[in-house]
Amino acid sequence: MDINAFNALRTYATAQRELIDQKTTSVDPNTGPDEFNALAAAKEFVSVVARSESAAAAYMAGEADPHSVVEAIASAELAVETAVTLRNRVVEAYQELLRMP
Repeated sequence: MDINAFNALRTYATAQRELIDQKTTSVDPNTGPDEFNALAAAKEFVSVVARSESAAAAYMAGEADPHSVVEAIASAELAVETAVTLRNRVVEAYQELLRMP
């Protein structure tokens, strides 16, 4: 099996662009963002992280190709970054409420 770092980077960039496109298409400038469902978002986050863990375990067992592992880890990384950003915004909003007179 030929492992090419450039293919992995290209795949990572493609996956990241697709996930960003999915997030930006859910917001309509005329009506505002779609209703946020925290439970569904948490379930999706857990499933993305679980998929990356299972892909990594399959690769270590010799049952998966590196390409699928890179894709799974890239999507998990993006999910974690999104979750951290969301948490930071919630904390900022809470702190702003505490500063109100």
